[in-house]
Amino acid sequence: MPTSRPTINDVATRAGVSKSLVSLALTGSTKVSDVSRQRIVEAAAELGYRRNAAARSLAVRRSHTIGVLILDLHNPVFAEILDGVQIEVREHGYSTMLISGGTDPQLEQAEIDTLLQFQVEGLILIAHRLPAHVLTAFAAEVPTVVVTRDDIAVPNMDSVSNDDVAGARMAVDHLVELGHSRIVHLSGGDNPVSHARADGYRLAMTQHGLAEHIHVVPGGLTDAQGYAAARDALSAAPTALFVANDVAAIGAIAAVENANLRIPEDVSVIGYDGIRIGGMRRLNLTTIAQPLADLGRLAAQHMLHRINNRAAPATRQHVSATLVIRGTTGPVTTEV
Repeated sequence: MPTSRPTINDVATRAGVSKSLVSLALTGSTKVSDVSRQRIVEAAAELGYRRNAAARSLAVRRSHTIGVLILDLHNPVFAEILDGVQIEVREHGYSTMLISGGTDPQLEQAEIDTLLQFQVEGLILIAHRLPAHVLTAFAAEVPTVVVTRDDIAVPNMDSVSNDDVAGARMAVDHLVELGHSRIVHLSGGDNPVSHARADGYRLAMTQHGLAEHIHVVPGGLTDAQGYAAARDALSAAPTALFVANDVAAIGAIAAVENANLRIPEDVSVIGYDGIRIGGMRRLNLTTIAQPLADLGRLAAQHMLHRINNRAAPATRQHVSATLVIRGTTGPVTTEV
C-alpha cells in the first residue's frame, strides 16, 4: 500500500509550530522569523511535503499560471517562441502549462478546456486552428493572446505576428538584386501564414515586372514536403527557389542536390523563419529571419497587461523580419 502524502499539519507537528505559521512561512510572508522559517523549511524537506498548488489557487483565486497552446511541438519555430514566453512570464512570477492539439481543432479546444479547469490566468496560442466563435468564447473567459496569426479579429484578444507579406517581398527583392527572374515559390500549404507569404511573393514579382514568371508550387512546412515540392519545381528550370519556411528549405536543398545541381551556382535557395538548429549552420541557409524569441516575449507582455486590464481594446502588433544572407543564394549564372 502506498503511504499517504504528508500534509501541512504533519509539517506543523514536526516543526513544533501552528498550521497557520507553516502556511505563512511557505508563502514567503515577512511575518515569520528567520529561525521559525528555517525550522519549517527543514521539516517540510524531511517529510517530503509539497504544497498543493490547486488547493492554494482555489483559496486565493490566483494560479500564477499561463496556459500555452503550441500547434506543433516538432516545429523549432514554435519552440523558440515558447522560450521567449517563458522567459518573460517567469520574470513576473508566473509559470506555464503547455498543451498541443496537433492538427485537430477539436482536440485543441478540448485541451484548452482542460487548461481552464486548472484556473490558468491567461492563454497564449502559438498558432492554432480554432474558428472565430471558439476564440471569442475563450477570450471572454480568460485573457487570450495569439502569436503568428492575426487573420481573426476578436474583441479583447491581442495578437502578435510577423509581417509575412513584407518578409516574402524581402526574399524576392534579394533574389532579383542577384539577377534572378525565374523564381519559383514553394508554398507552405493551406494555412494563413503560408497564404500571406505566397501573396507577398506574387506582389513582389509583379512589382519587379516579373508577373509572367510567377510560379507557385504547392508544398508544405516539413522537410519531406519541401523535397517533393522542389523536385516538382525543378522541371520548370528555376534559377531560384523561395521556400515557405526553413524546415521545408532543408528538404528543397536535398532535392536540388539529388538532381546534381549546385547551390547557389545553379539554383539559389532562400527559406523563411530564421530557426536556430545545429544543422542550419552547416547548411549555411539564406533566410528571412523572424525575431522568434521577441514574438514570445511580446505575447507574454500583452498577456500580463491584459490580466490587469481586461477591458482594454484589442491590439494587433506586427514585428519585422530581417534578411540573413548566407551561402545558399548567389548571383544568377544560368539565366537566358
